[in-house]
Amino acid sequence: MKGVYRALKLESDGALLVLDQRILPFEEEWVRIEDAQACSEAISDMTVRGAGVIGNVAAFGVYLASRECNGELGCIKRLAKKIRESRPTAVNLMWAVDRMMDVAAASKKEERTERLKEEAIAICDEDGLASRNIGGFGADIIEGLMKNRGLTRINVLTHCNAGWLAIVDDGSALAPVYEAARRGIDIHVWVDETRPRNQGANLTAWELQKSLIPHTIIADNTGGHLMQHGMVDLCITGADRVSRNGDAANKIGTYLKALAANDNRVPFYIALPSSTFDFSVNDGIKEIPIEVRSEEEVTHIRGVDEEGLYKRVRIVPEGSAALNYGFDVTPARLITGLITERGVCTPQRESIESMFKEKL
Repeated sequence: MKGVYRALKLESDGALLVLDQRILPFEEEWVRIEDAQACSEAISDMTVRGAGVIGNVAAFGVYLASRECNGELGCIKRLAKKIRESRPTAVNLMWAVDRMMDVAAASKKEERTERLKEEAIAICDEDGLASRNIGGFGADIIEGLMKNRGLTRINVLTHCNAGWLAIVDDGSALAPVYEAARRGIDIHVWVDETRPRNQGANLTAWELQKSLIPHTIIADNTGGHLMQHGMVDLCITGADRVSRNGDAANKIGTYLKALAANDNRVPFYIALPSSTFDFSVNDGIKEIPIEVRSEEEVTHIRGVDEEGLYKRVRIVPEGSAALNYGFDVTPARLITGLITERGVCTPQRESIESMFKEKL
């Protein structure tokens, strides 16, 4: 791909352009990132978000750090550390920075910057291939489910955004949806709004609309009702970190969907590239760090008014406190399977270790 993807692209002068996800779907603007500090800020303020893309941008951030530092390793380490700490939950960020720093340490100073650029591109290209493979394995699940149940149309529920804005180039949770559509399957997606930042209503719906895939936006608390009435055939979400025993951290609210799916016998899958596994974590509920974000994301909302103006408005009484956990952890016992680029495994230590034994 040579550094050109739908959510980010490397310019000929070496700067990185990223699609500003904070203002979608109302405006489509690209933000230019020229140094490590701008990279850290783009990750922390959610100009870019989604586990894979965070890792991709972080990888390019280490390359940009090397440009700033003229290849001097100590300087790169200091800047890379700031990038690595820009968000705490999505492990792809740490994985990408660590992989880039391994390359930096193994490179000669005069070759370091170019080697790091090549490695960042390689990371993105690998994610793109993983996304396509996830799409294929997930679409096979969809086809099998439809055949077994005699369905002519399938309704899939997802939470947050795990499409190409989150992982190049088809995403994780949405990759099976895109592949199913390419296969001619009649598919409809229930799109959770995903409060408080509305990544589902803003980003997932925008992606699906551009791909002409039928979808319906629902309030976050509607999914259980739909499952009770047989209106959901399958749930697929992405993940920001999955532990060695199969617990999965994803956007806040995912756990509640998994509980509802389990109660109504609806299959619940997590789709993820292998870079989202954290094999050092043995108990996701106890060990995965959960990001607590600004109260403002809960107390205020952004959108377009009747005059077409993009605005931020307060939606709670002034002075009321708010608590904003960014993620929750779905325990492995509620997950039907993990859809990876290597195939589908059960959310159990033995199955995960067997599929990824060389990474342990």
